Amino acid sequence: MKKMNRMTTLVRPLVAALAVGGLAAAILSGCDANSKATESQAPAAGGPPVSAAVVVQKSVAETQEFSGRIEAIEHVEIRPRVSGFITAVNFKPGSEVKKGDVLFVIDARPFQAEASRAEAAANSARAKADLAKLELARAERLLADKAIAQREFDERASALKELDASARAAAAAAEAARLNLSYTQVVSPINGRVSKAEITLGNLVDPAAVLTSVVSLDKIYASFDGDESTFLRVGGQAHKGQPVTVKVGLANETGFPHEGKLEFVDNQLDVRTGSVRMRATFDNKDRALVPGLFARVQLDGGTATQQTLLINDRAVGTDQDRKFVFVVGAGNKAEYRPVVLGPNVDGLRVVRNGLKAGEKIVVNGLQRVRPGAPITPEMVDMTFDPMAAAQKVAATEAKTSKE
Repeated sequence: MKKMNRMTTLVRPLVAALAVGGLAAAILSGCDANSKATESQAPAAGGPPVSAAVVVQKSVAETQEFSGRIEAIEHVEIRPRVSGFITAVNFKPGSEVKKGDVLFVIDARPFQAEASRAEAAANSARAKADLAKLELARAERLLADKAIAQREFDERASALKELDASARAAAAAAEAARLNLSYTQVVSPINGRVSKAEITLGNLVDPAAVLTSVVSLDKIYASFDGDESTFLRVGGQAHKGQPVTVKVGLANETGFPHEGKLEFVDNQLDVRTGSVRMRATFDNKDRALVPGLFARVQLDGGTATQQTLLINDRAVGTDQDRKFVFVVGAGNKAEYRPVVLGPNVDGLRVVRNGLKAGEKIVVNGLQRVRPGAPITPEMVDMTFDPMAAAQKVAATEAKTSKE
């Protein structure tokens, strides 16, 4: 009996162990089956979708870009030439005025009185000189008849010269008085846009006061600082009078819609900055260019160069002080590629080093790309603009919904 109990004690743990092992094997087998089923059902791994384009290669005339300011060709501070009280202001602040338009009127009564007095004095002096001339002619006849002495004749001749000089001085004083009278009407010396009135109606002014200012508008300058290479390239052309095309774009404009000609290149470089002052002239019939505005200046590069690689600025990323792009490599994997860039030409950026013709680069979706990671490229044109495309789709959907 004791022997049977001992056998039972030994067998029971063994059976329990086998049971637990079988259950574990069954569970593991089921997990393995589920895992294989899941793997068979999962799609193949793919990278994030991005827009890619082929690097453009063509002959272009490279340009250079600078920052500059719009400046008026003529800028006049309007000051009075005589002192007096302002009796009229004849312009609206900020309006356009013509040469000769009366902007301010100064009280003319004192000047009118002085002009009348000076004119009367001039007439009196001239009358005395004319009388002396007649007396000299009479004395000349009397001298011929020896009716008067030579000394008396000489005295009358001298008196005529003195009176004639006094008459001319009086006439000059009258002319000055009339000129001062005309200065009571303060006119614009140029065509342009007038500022606000710095001194208003009723105030006393003198020639030191600035009443307002006028800037010309029909033609205008864009001034900028070029570098030494630019001076060496276009300085000689400008000094010889050969045309150099310059284009300008304002802060709210795309590209460079305003075209003009390089008008001035300074005669020396600033040794502290290595730059030279340049200035271009533009027609401004639409009045879009206003003095003082910031301007993006594009200087013509001259004749077309050899084949040049061009890419969209959207494709360029910045890694500290280095520029890079992502090239679509073998197996649609993103390849990090440092590049050396040049100027912007016709909306695309010149690539001087780092890419080859025919390579595909990512132009939109850089934030989803990692070096060496797979991507799903969708080919687009190099000039592709995702914002414009989205707006076009939205407009189409809006039109369809209305219909």
